[in-house]
Order: sequence, then C-alpha cells, then structure tokens
Amino acid sequence: MHGSHDHHHHYDHAHGLGHSHAPTSFGRTFAIATGLNVALVVAQVVYGLYTNSLALLADAGHNFGDVMGLVIAWLAFAIADWRPSSRFTYRMRAASILSAMANGLILLAATAIIVYEAVQRLMTPEPIATGPVIVVAAIAVVINGVSAWLLSRGSKGDLNMHGAFLHMLADAGVSVAVIVAAFGIMLTGWQWLDPAVSLLISVVILFGTWRLLRDSLRLALNAAPRDIDPAEVRRYFEALPQVAGLHDLHIWAMSTTENALTCHLVMPAGHPGDGFLQQVAGDLQTRFDICHTTVQIEVDEANHCVLKPHDACLGHG
Repeated sequence: MHGSHDHHHHYDHAHGLGHSHAPTSFGRTFAIATGLNVALVVAQVVYGLYTNSLALLADAGHNFGDVMGLVIAWLAFAIADWRPSSRFTYRMRAASILSAMANGLILLAATAIIVYEAVQRLMTPEPIATGPVIVVAAIAVVINGVSAWLLSRGSKGDLNMHGAFLHMLADAGVSVAVIVAAFGIMLTGWQWLDPAVSLLISVVILFGTWRLLRDSLRLALNAAPRDIDPAEVRRYFEALPQVAGLHDLHIWAMSTTENALTCHLVMPAGHPGDGFLQQVAGDLQTRFDICHTTVQIEVDEANHCVLKPHDACLGHG
C-alpha cells in the first residue's frame, strides 16, 4: 500500500449488549408492545372522531408515530441478521438509520396537519364528548405503562429497547394531558382547551422528531455518534505507551446500535502482537461502545503516510 511502511491489518469485532445478540424475548417483547399500541391507536382514532376530540386524534397520531418506531426497531433487528453479500459487506445494518429518517419525515408531516387543524379549532371551537375522551385516554395511560414496563426489562442492555421504553413513558404522560384537558372542559366549558392540548402534543412530537431527524442525518453522513467524543478516543490512543503517533482516525455508526472505528497507529518498536490489538478492541467497546475496530500499524516514523493530512478535520465538528 505505502511502499516503505510496515502495515498490519487487524479486524476485531467485539460485540456487546444491544448490538448483535439481542435477548431471546426481544422479538416477543416488541410484538406485544406493538400489538397493544396498534389497538390503542385504532381506539383513539375511532373515539376521537366519535367525540370530536382533536386532542384524542393528536394523541393517536403521536402513538402511531411510536408504533412506527417500534416496528422500525423490530425490523432493523431482523434485517441486521441477514447474511452479508459481496456488495453489502456490512450487511443491511444501516437500514435502521434510513428508517429513522423516514420515520421523522412522516411524523413531521403528521404534526403539520395536527397543528393546522388545531389552529382552525381555536378560531372556531367545537364541543366534544368529554366522558368517552377521558375513558379512552385513561386506557392509553394503562397500555403505554404496560408497554414501558415490558420494554424496561431489556432497556439497560439494548439501546433500541431503551429508546422505545422512553417513548412509551412519554406517551403515558401525553395521555394524562388529554385527560386533564377533558376534565378542564367539563369543569369550565372552555372548548378551546382541546385544541390547546393538541398544540402542546404537537410541540412534544416536534421536539422528539427534530432530534430524531438531526441524529439520523448525522449518522447517515458518517458523523461520529453523539455519545462518543472523538477527542477522548484520541487521548486514549495517545496515552498508550507503545504508540508514538496517531492519524487517519475515523469513527462512524454502522447502524443505530453499532459503532465502528479505523485508525493508523505509529509504533516504532514494531508490531505489538494480537494481545495488544485485542486489548485495544476491548477497551474501545467498554469505554466508548465501539464494537468494530480496525487498527493499522505503521512502524517507520520517517515515512509520511499519505492519509495523515486528512486526519486534521476530526474532532472539530
């Protein structure tokens, strides 16, 4: 590759919790949570139309977005197990990133519709049947609470399940807001509380959607994952006593749950052996959640690696 360099390539794929080997209940847990929330969305749409409650329909839209998130996480896990091909050597793991972007765009469109209808309803308030709204919203609190409990058992070991757990917990809170609005209308007769809560729900959706779109776009552009500090990774390598120099350091996400790293290490004493490389791979996984590591060793400090100038951009964005 570079004539006078001594290059040694080592591929160490160390898999931790939540990356390649999900718990046996992973699929069953997502199936139960998804089924419960699909039934909830149908009930909310039917009774939202029946009671003329825009808040209930808005909550249905929010829950439908989270159902999509559950399905996407479920499918991404299944697709990640597909066998690699000569062209898709990393399998189809990046599909989870593209799915997250699509999910965010669909949620944005749905939220825009909710906001438009809420503004129209604020200008011309319409009466709603508060009793059924309270009942359906209370059922939503129970279903989201049960779903969150199911997902909580694996949320500490799998990032996808942890994200789904937080969504279900947030959904329960949104449904509580719908109940509060319905009770407020019963006590005061203020029909504008229903569209006002719809706007509040839209803000919650937009907040989560913006973060989803931002993070998925960054990952699609091979940016270093938000939870990994490239400067800290660089300091780890430079602190190794055998390492005299580091360049061409790259950190990116292979999927929404798996991170990869490649770099060149200048080690004048020569190749340190597989033990050193295995230790580095283990440290990177434990400290930075990087499970796919490729390290290239260069032993001649006098020769300038042609890739070194490109390393200057890392850590400044």
